[in-house]
Amino acid sequence: MHKRIRWLAAFFFIIYLSIPGLCLQKAMAAAQPLIYSINVDNTVTAGTASHIIRVIKAAEQNGAEAVVITLDTQGGLVSATLEIIEAVSASKVPVITFVTPRGAIAASAGTYILLSGNLAAMSPGTTCGAAMPMKVSSTGRTGAVDQKTIIFMAEHMKSLAGLRGRPTDLAERFVKENLTLNNRDALAQGVVDFEAVTLEELLQKVEGRTVKTGDGQHILHTAGARVDNLGMNISERLVHVISNPMLAMLLVMIGIYGLIIAATAPGFFLPEILGSICLILGLYGMGLFEVNLTAGLLIVLGVGLLTAEAFTPTLGILGVGGIASIVLGILFFPVEPLLPVTWWASFRAMAIGIGVVGAGLLAVIVRGIWRLRRLQPSHGEMEFTGRVGLVMKSLDPLGLVRVQGEIWQARSRDEQKIEKDTKVQILEKVGLVLLVEPLADSID
Repeated sequence: MHKRIRWLAAFFFIIYLSIPGLCLQKAMAAAQPLIYSINVDNTVTAGTASHIIRVIKAAEQNGAEAVVITLDTQGGLVSATLEIIEAVSASKVPVITFVTPRGAIAASAGTYILLSGNLAAMSPGTTCGAAMPMKVSSTGRTGAVDQKTIIFMAEHMKSLAGLRGRPTDLAERFVKENLTLNNRDALAQGVVDFEAVTLEELLQKVEGRTVKTGDGQHILHTAGARVDNLGMNISERLVHVISNPMLAMLLVMIGIYGLIIAATAPGFFLPEILGSICLILGLYGMGLFEVNLTAGLLIVLGVGLLTAEAFTPTLGILGVGGIASIVLGILFFPVEPLLPVTWWASFRAMAIGIGVVGAGLLAVIVRGIWRLRRLQPSHGEMEFTGRVGLVMKSLDPLGLVRVQGEIWQARSRDEQKIEKDTKVQILEKVGLVLLVEPLADSID
């Protein structure tokens, strides 16, 4: 009994000693600066904007020291980029933009985001710039958009640079001349504020810097900070996927092809279900970026022609026109000047791939129609003409004949009696009565 009491006393004594340590650890964690980081490492989409806006709000609510946006992107959607810039400019928490790791780039939309940060940095071997708005020409080639758009985007870039005390002339050249700078030139010319290999090194370098945020002056305390990398949640990932013009168009075309297949071959529910889901998601995604109305009409026309081909067979004439219309519509559909040239090349390849798939679908439809046209009619007045039947009930002159597993009423052509079990040849069908005559080898 006394031994058990001693063990209990020792146990509670250990707990008592550990309480100050736990409280100290909690106090140290509370005193440690908190940094939120976000990775933007592909096309800037509506999902990217939602993600960054959510993290900035969380940083403001939780008292984070700063938000770091790491960049490795070739560009993205104009609307999403403008939303990100607006959120960063209005943030009450300092936002640091950082092109990293080695070999990363911040081109087009990425350059806008880079210049919008309170502080900007680049890792060795990284590049920024090439922010001239682009478009697809009528020949399928990429080129600069109209001067009005270029001037507007250049002025907006200058405004961003001026807000953060960066050279406005270089910001303008990013847009008008497609200027590109490596990390050393960007640092030397004041486009960025720091060069750092890692995020930890960057946080050491920005320690003690004073920046102006939407909440006033803020002195950064980032050395030894705890960094939480906040990824996209499920809804942001979904929006990120379907707001990519390439994937949105792919979903729409999968949906359209699925519904066409379902209409021509009803009874198998997978095309209907999959097609409907893909079409709804694709249409939602298309609402998240700028589109060309004429291109949309071309796609609608193409779908109409393919549907007409399926229900009004023309041996491929309408189908070929439909596929050509869809491919042209896809090529001209997105109007996003901050998407990179390499993205447009991939988009053209995707459009051609959709055309190839459509051609395959058309070939299947045309082949099926051709086979149907070669078949002899299986119903109507000529349904049993030339067939051989067996008398089941004597014809005198009316009786019953079995032909192709069916029992039909029959009449002898010459009104003569034909006995049961006699083989007869069907001459024609008159209403619901077969006109027959006995086979020569069945006559005694």
